[in-house]
Amino acid sequence: MRWRGAFLAAMIALAPAVGAQGQDNPVPATLIADNIRFAQGTTSVSARGNVEIFYNGARLRASAVLYNGDNDQITVEGPITLTEETGHTIIFADFAELSADLQDGVLQSARLVLDRQLQIAATQINREGGRYTQMYQTVASSCEVCAANPVPLWQIRARRIVHDQQERQLYFEDAQFRALGVPVAWFPRLRLPDPTLERSTGFLTPSITASDQLGTALRLPYFVTLGDHADVTLTPVISAGDSQTLEARVRRAFRTGFVEVTGAYSWDNLTNESTRSYLFADGWFDLPNDFRLDLAYQTVSDPDYLLTYGYSEEDILQSGFAISRARRDEYIGLSFDRVRSLRTGDNNYTLPTLMADSEVVERIEPGWIGGIATFSFSTHAHQRRSNMDVTGRDLGRISLDATWRRDWVLPAGILAAVEAHWQGDYYDIQQDSTYPGEITRSTPSIAGELRWPLARASATGVTHLLEPVLQYVWAPDSGPAVPNEDGAVVEFDEGNLFSLNRFPGADGQELGPRLAYGLSYTRHDPLGWSLGVTAGQVVRDRSYGQFTQGSGLDGARSDYMISTSLGIGSSLTLMNRAIFSERFNVSSNELAVSWTEDHLDLASSVTWLQADPAEGRPQDMAEWAFDASYDFDSAWAAQVDWRYDFEASEPTRAGLSLTYATECVDVEFSLSRRFTTSATLPPATDFGLTVALNGFGASRDGRRFDRSCSM
Repeated sequence: MRWRGAFLAAMIALAPAVGAQGQDNPVPATLIADNIRFAQGTTSVSARGNVEIFYNGARLRASAVLYNGDNDQITVEGPITLTEETGHTIIFADFAELSADLQDGVLQSARLVLDRQLQIAATQINREGGRYTQMYQTVASSCEVCAANPVPLWQIRARRIVHDQQERQLYFEDAQFRALGVPVAWFPRLRLPDPTLERSTGFLTPSITASDQLGTALRLPYFVTLGDHADVTLTPVISAGDSQTLEARVRRAFRTGFVEVTGAYSWDNLTNESTRSYLFADGWFDLPNDFRLDLAYQTVSDPDYLLTYGYSEEDILQSGFAISRARRDEYIGLSFDRVRSLRTGDNNYTLPTLMADSEVVERIEPGWIGGIATFSFSTHAHQRRSNMDVTGRDLGRISLDATWRRDWVLPAGILAAVEAHWQGDYYDIQQDSTYPGEITRSTPSIAGELRWPLARASATGVTHLLEPVLQYVWAPDSGPAVPNEDGAVVEFDEGNLFSLNRFPGADGQELGPRLAYGLSYTRHDPLGWSLGVTAGQVVRDRSYGQFTQGSGLDGARSDYMISTSLGIGSSLTLMNRAIFSERFNVSSNELAVSWTEDHLDLASSVTWLQADPAEGRPQDMAEWAFDASYDFDSAWAAQVDWRYDFEASEPTRAGLSLTYATECVDVEFSLSRRFTTSATLPPATDFGLTVALNGFGASRDGRRFDRSCSM
């Protein structure tokens, strides 16, 4: 018969009196065993067979336990399993002598498991005060160790290891690091965080990089905690070449926000300047009344620095702040920005560099006419650094905008809609003699729209939806000329086929009456595949010369737009959008395909755009992009990316990375090649190698496989 602690009020009333030092009301313990015996005339108790002791969240399992009330000690026979209150620490042993509260004692032939990751085998483990665990003649590893694979991938052998449970640190003495059983490095003293610690001062995973421009370098990041809400990471990049770099990252969390600053300072001989640097800062804060403040700062010493060192592919740097609030029927925004272009050929003296914007948007549902009305008030101003006429133009704008739309359902399922829009603008233009100093513009428009969705379902469950759409828009055929600063590049697609204004910004307003028509078809098959096609065109009474040839919207009749999508289950997705004239002269075509399976992710796209100098594209553009990743059945994974320029008949970028990730180690090898050249930036090839040991610190990124020994 198995006893369930009915006697424990007597036995454990003695044990906690010592174990719960200073407590007025000691917490009782619980003992469960197949057989329990009291020694007559003594305070000793013995328990055998499936013994379990519970005390203060700790749990001890053993085959036999002897409690000696004279010295308040427990002698335990194995196999023994001792689990701490949190469950993060488990000790296995063959024999132990412990205090009644299980916090002190000695365990023989023991093994410590931390957070189901790191295992430490020791000839003896001493527990002191429930905080320190000392282990002697130890072997530590997070790798799988089986009879068929007795040598782990890596291990740390040490004369002694001390685990501080309060600080969650591991201290190694006379430590030897081995890889595949071969000694690699020796450390007289070594401190590492245990697997439960998320943040701790110390070195992070190092990496080795090699570049034909920068040479071979070792990156050695050092992480410093500054309390619970801030930290600093300093990364010296020690190179065998002529380049040396110090990187830094500072993070600070606030009660209502967060700030992160990253930067680097380099010494090299690649430019005329002996030192190069960059600094990026981002942050956000919650303000009263649901407002939010966003901050950004970006600066770099020279245009090529970020790309040469691989820090960022940004070619436009933007610094400033924004205050905004978004609610269901309201948006308020205010921003100020400073912009710098890193693109070859851009002149920052003639580009707008200082910009200020504000906007208030309100949405209401007027009961007297129905529908939805939207009102907005916005301002915009920008300034160029140049003082030259025309090229140094500065501009300010105030705009009022009102839109109303209402929909009806007519007989036979026809959907009708009426939409009205008005925008009023006031411009103040400086340093441009081609425009008057002040311009006032009023642009009204009204549209009527008819849709007739036709649905059909077959006996096999296939559904078809056919929807012809017809829209007529009236707008004035003339208006005062204003500079189009915020929306010169116009894209014609299924998203704006029936828009009142196809210019993406506020400066451009589409003129003249026009008719847009289109047809969409959707087919859903219960077998798991679907097909969608949308086609349409815009017709005007004449050409108003607002759109460029490359947009597909120029002339009295726009080009035809046709968009197709095909989906087969959750694996294959194919999309294509083409814009072509009546003579089938294609002005743009975009093809994208993706394939997703359990182990494979593949995405590829081909883009072709006709030359359009007005949009900053002096020659045709044709590019092929390819990205793929594959997870092998083992711990291996591979990623590939590729960019090819058909017009230049050469690749622009290629990359390959291989990763090996198990429960005990992450290894990543990367190779990338940048083929494009500029006057100051030659092609470059970069290699990278990172090896991270899992089991130290709270990161579990590498635990893609939790393996166990097969029987």
